Amino acid sequence: MASSRKTILIVDDDTDYLFQLKFHVEKMGFDVVTAESQREAENILKNIKPDLAILDLMMENEDSGFILSYKLKRMYPDVPVIIATAVSAETGMSFGISSEQERQWIKADLYLEKGIRPDQLHREILKLLKV
Repeated sequence: MASSRKTILIVDDDTDYLFQLKFHVEKMGFDVVTAESQREAENILKNIKPDLAILDLMMENEDSGFILSYKLKRMYPDVPVIIATAVSAETGMSFGISSEQERQWIKADLYLEKGIRPDQLHREILKLLKV
């Protein structure tokens, strides 16, 4: 019997954060697939279509999350993408997807600062999955 659980791809090069996020998302009742780099995630996406993806922004390159989000949306336009990053806190640079101009080059459905509480993240995931 096939599982009806939703699968979430989490990509982050911070292995501690990746472990914690995987733990919380699995506790929410989702299956989780993880990758520690843009390249590893691209290989996973050749074989698996996740129901939702949570991507770090800065991994092997400063814009890895944007590139991965763009590629994922080209392969699976219906898969919601959350970009979760600490770039604003670390660099002072600010990104978002609130304006049309930002949405044209940031192919994500939601942009979150890292440090979001698990219950908030759970609400955002459910909203994006429409469950």
